[in-house]
Amino acid sequence: MKLHYIGIIRIETDPAHELCAEKDLSAYNIFTRDTYGGLMSLFAKRVAQRTRPGQRQDIKEDSNVIHAYGRTEGVAGIIISDADYPALVAHQLLSKVVDEFLSQYPRIAFISTTEILPFPQLKEYIVKYQDPQQADSIMKIQKELDETKIVLHKTINSVLERGETIDSLVEKSDGLSAQSKMFFKQVGLLVVHRVFE
Repeated sequence: MKLHYIGIIRIETDPAHELCAEKDLSAYNIFTRDTYGGLMSLFAKRVAQRTRPGQRQDIKEDSNVIHAYGRTEGVAGIIISDADYPALVAHQLLSKVVDEFLSQYPRIAFISTTEILPFPQLKEYIVKYQDPQQADSIMKIQKELDETKIVLHKTINSVLERGETIDSLVEKSDGLSAQSKMFFKQVGLLVVHRVFE
């Protein structure tokens, strides 16, 4: 599970403009990183333009998924991740990022700019959300529940195995008890037989 791109795109103008973005291209070869970075920006702008205000969508492209969230303020949040990244976590992050961006930059600040706006929180989020289970509390709880379930299954299995072991020991002790009774009977018979000789 990997996040490759988080960005905010202005969608009211044609062509769309990337207001801020952060990329993690460590999964790609060092010689092709610039190319992949440029393609991600291009795909992000295209998908953002096709995302209506209030709409959320996930578009699969090869082994990646583009998660988009359009807002009525004229921007769209875009995340590009691998196919294994949970869509729920991606959309929660999109909501958070777009809300924070809009609280820092009102519509007046970005409506006519052609510059990239500084938004350092993206760097923090792209690092923090690489592991969605650590970033998302629901996934974290689910992981802990799964781990607890595994431990409980192991414990139940070991108790059942111990129960089988106890059953076999009881059977063996019953057998030994029967053998010892037989032994005492035979000893008693031998003693009686010796006395009469």
